[in-house]
Amino acid sequence: MRSYRKELWFNTTQRRELINISPDVKNCLRESGIKEGLCLVNAMHITASVFINDDEPGLHNDFEKWLEKLAPEKPYSQYQHNGFEDNADAHLKRTVMGREVIVAITDGKLDFGHWEQIFYGEFDGMRKKRVLVKIIGE
Repeated sequence: MRSYRKELWFNTTQRRELINISPDVKNCLRESGIKEGLCLVNAMHITASVFINDDEPGLHNDFEKWLEKLAPEKPYSQYQHNGFEDNADAHLKRTVMGREVIVAITDGKLDFGHWEQIFYGEFDGMRKKRVLVKIIGE
């Protein structure tokens, strides 16, 4: 069995962003040369998420509205965590959206459903962030 590891870095320009990282992960798979196995993709920040869903702008807007209802950014004073930082809402949003995904690799390709894409969800951005891609298999 072989393994491959790479960090993907992003400079986010907004507090909250959804970035389709499927092309980046597919490039990692090509670099790895692995044809059968598993691909782990996880956010390396406690206020960010990696998840699989459809790349459809209306859905992305729905995520934004839904997450903001669950854990509104403001008023900052509503959260005990906020003191030095004002990102308690980002921690909560990450918990809902998840930390990582695992995708099967079959015949050298990510084994996705028809509309599935991998996204990096940033909830406390405007700085450099990273995602870990770990691929194991043969």
